[in-house]
Amino acid sequence: MTFIFPQNYNFKSKLFGFIDYSTLILNIVWGLILFIFVYFCIPNITFKIGIFIVLFLPFALLSIIGFNHEKILYILKYLYKYFSSPRIYLYKKF
Repeated sequence: MTFIFPQNYNFKSKLFGFIDYSTLILNIVWGLILFIFVYFCIPNITFKIGIFIVLFLPFALLSIIGFNHEKILYILKYLYKYFSSPRIYLYKKF
């Protein structure tokens, strides 16, 4: 059986069909850094779990859901460019 894909179809390999592999790697790295920080700095197990969930879950949800189907890496790059050199552009058509 052969399938015909249209020319404008954007075929990307994703894990479970909804998360890119680059986003998954970024989430894993963020989770590991956060886990190491929480593991060594906080003595109480309930605070460890709570702080890990509070800091990891919003980032993971935003990276999976995204902004207008844009990768989280691109958004972070745009934010870095904006905050490193903020300029205000005013366009007037005369």
